[in-house]
Amino acid sequence: MATRKLTGKDLRKLGFPEGRAIGEAMKVLEEHFKGKSILHKKAALKKVVGNPGLYLKHEVLGPVAMALIIKTEHNETLALREKRIPYSIYGAEGIEQGAINQMEIAMKLPVTKHGALMPDAHQGYGLPIGGVLATNNAVIPYAVGVDIGCRMCMTIYDIPPAFAHQSIEALKNMLLENTKFGQAVFKRPKDHAVLESSLFDEIKILKSLKDRAWMQIGSSGGGNHFVELGIAEILNSDNEFNLPIGKYLSVLSHSGSRGLGANIARHYTKLAMDMTKLPGEAKHLAWLDLATEAGQEYWLAMNLAGDYASACHHQIHERLTAALGEKPLAMIENHHNFAWKEQDLDGNEVIVHRKGATPAGEGVLGIIPGSMTSPGFIVKGKGNVESINSASHGAGRILSRTRAKQTLSKKEVKKHIKKAGVTLIGSGLDEAPQVYKNIHEVMAHQTDLVEVLGTFTPKVVRMCGGEKFGEVD
Repeated sequence: MATRKLTGKDLRKLGFPEGRAIGEAMKVLEEHFKGKSILHKKAALKKVVGNPGLYLKHEVLGPVAMALIIKTEHNETLALREKRIPYSIYGAEGIEQGAINQMEIAMKLPVTKHGALMPDAHQGYGLPIGGVLATNNAVIPYAVGVDIGCRMCMTIYDIPPAFAHQSIEALKNMLLENTKFGQAVFKRPKDHAVLESSLFDEIKILKSLKDRAWMQIGSSGGGNHFVELGIAEILNSDNEFNLPIGKYLSVLSHSGSRGLGANIARHYTKLAMDMTKLPGEAKHLAWLDLATEAGQEYWLAMNLAGDYASACHHQIHERLTAALGEKPLAMIENHHNFAWKEQDLDGNEVIVHRKGATPAGEGVLGIIPGSMTSPGFIVKGKGNVESINSASHGAGRILSRTRAKQTLSKKEVKKHIKKAGVTLIGSGLDEAPQVYKNIHEVMAHQTDLVEVLGTFTPKVVRMCGGEKFGEVD
């Protein structure tokens, strides 16, 4: 007991305010006070709390003293760095200035360690979509994103491509019968182990979301979420699936954690903004220190939402697998809109946020979709440290939803989709193929980040809405 670890609760009793100061103190204790008695630890920290100004230049306790003086809580605004930390940009010529401006601000946060901007980047809230940000012991809810754990999932079947060309109506009916989008849910949701997590009872915000999570499981969200039947082509015989070069009928889905993730994001973003006061231009980048109770709660809830998003995809693919009557040859899955604990080049642990970015560590498999009329890519990461082991998560938008509705012609979009040989169920002008960047140009900007193993060409696409194009719920 003499050398037990001090907890956040212990530090608050010593007079530490909630927030960054506790995180800095925990870090100092771990690095410099191992083997010291509990009394020794408390005495040292009590002196700093009592007069932090005396310890600002202390070799060990200086960071704790600084955090105590800054005190981002109690409505005091925390200053950003005067100069941003350098970061890598991929495909800068195709990225709107708004996204770059957001990344510039993110690189000035006091907790930021590294950053990178992917070639599909565009403006969002807080961190731009396509932004990758590594921080020191801090998690930023809006750098994770509202749709926590949003991901891609592909199942490959031993069914020849000819089946897709000859059976469009059959495939269309499979999607109509086995997928749900937006407000629509299954009358009899399938059970899943993720719903039995004890976190639904242990974390207050999750208690109120369990029923909704049960009701929505196995369904997809609105917006750019989709389920597609199409043709996967394996281009490299040296692949992790042990599949020969060739073409296969496949299912590709894109969706996230539904109402569960959205409500977790809203709750903890508000909490972060209350606890970490930042200048107006950076307010959406407010963070939660992982040494605090709120930070730990969010981390657990975020991971639960990621597991839930995966469960939704697996149920989508299980239903379609049963409808096809074939066993899968392979499944590939990766997520974005998430935060991971990783190590940087110096061996230090960092919290890596990938908001609309694909994990691309060495050998890590992923899927980068194009639009409904352009191919997606099955990729393997190269582990590029300059990109923080990341790649794009898609083509990226060039038109906002509002701009798309104002400028695009429904007639011309339908003509474009028909020419591509795609059958579309649902969707609207805001998700027309023309709102996205050229996926081939995006991929050309990240040859140093991923190796292409194969492609996916959509044939029948379902998105949120009625059975016809333009009928959005």
